[in-house]
Amino acid sequence: MKILYGVVGEGMGHATRSRVILDALTKQHEIQVVVSGRAYDFLGARFPNVHKIWGATLAYEENAVSKLKTALQNARGAVTGIPENVKQYLEISERFAPDAVISDFDTFAYLYGLNWMLPVISIDNMQIINRCRHEPAITAGHQTDFQLARNIVKAKLPGCYHYLVSTFFYPEVHKARTTLVPPILRPEILEARPAKGEHLVVYQTSTSNKELPQLLKGSGLHCLVYGLRRDITSDLKDENLTYRPFSEKGFIDDLRTAKAVIANAGFSLMSECVYLRKPLLSVPVAGQFEQVLNARYLERLGYGLFADELTSDILKRFLLQVPFFEEKLASYTQEGNTLLLARLDGLLEQISGGRGQSPETLED
Repeated sequence: MKILYGVVGEGMGHATRSRVILDALTKQHEIQVVVSGRAYDFLGARFPNVHKIWGATLAYEENAVSKLKTALQNARGAVTGIPENVKQYLEISERFAPDAVISDFDTFAYLYGLNWMLPVISIDNMQIINRCRHEPAITAGHQTDFQLARNIVKAKLPGCYHYLVSTFFYPEVHKARTTLVPPILRPEILEARPAKGEHLVVYQTSTSNKELPQLLKGSGLHCLVYGLRRDITSDLKDENLTYRPFSEKGFIDDLRTAKAVIANAGFSLMSECVYLRKPLLSVPVAGQFEQVLNARYLERLGYGLFADELTSDILKRFLLQVPFFEEKLASYTQEGNTLLLARLDGLLEQISGGRGQSPETLED
């Protein structure tokens, strides 16, 4: 089967999980990949037939999404990006002619499927916002952001043939053609063997958090800090802090041996912490309701603590509760990526047997 696979380039989580699925799909199918942003370099180094497209990105300031900067950078990018996307669209139509489309929250691939009346399979974690029911306690204090996020997610990929939603929490599904599956984990995480150390792993996507170092120094624990000093090429020590340049192997080794983790509430790292049974202090990026949702469910399950902002009191409270979180995490189980891949194979088999439907024929 010929499959067009689209990957959104905002954040690397989409790329790392798409790598897992592409590893499986390329053994049986003919695949063309369209991807934007940093994810292009990641996937292009690992697979053939990876095409770069333009995609919208988010701009951050002080651990929050800056709406103005986001709008400006996307307006600039669209000037050259949209014509390039049209060119890629025409080339794929002429040279490839796919039978089905898979989209990891990517609009380009979805619209291609819609225009050519092809069945589209959605694989991502974002659809849980729209396709499941969430209790008022989960959205409390963020109702406006929740409604906005739900409308955006709903409008992004409506009418897909099926939605595979990766998650470690399981709210009630209230829309048809939706299956919740465990998080998609890269093989390096599946192979990692957790061990209990005495250091904290701190992962920051924003370099502008100037108060964080002093808060961490107050913990008295050895903190391995990633992301805050992107200008370094080797470890830089500052009292009990060690700033580290990013290394996939080094980061996973630090993660598997950590006492606990402090990070934002991005789904990929959070799901890796859960799988490795590492308590997480989760501080969502302001303006991203998906991260609030992840963090609220993490706390409800007893896997970690949710905080709107990191303070010394919150950090002390988190560290005191680490034994409780460890006890809760001990009960988490997941058999790799087997459930997701089996469900995906089943859907592709249905489509190849002529039972697929185009997005415009399906209702949500």
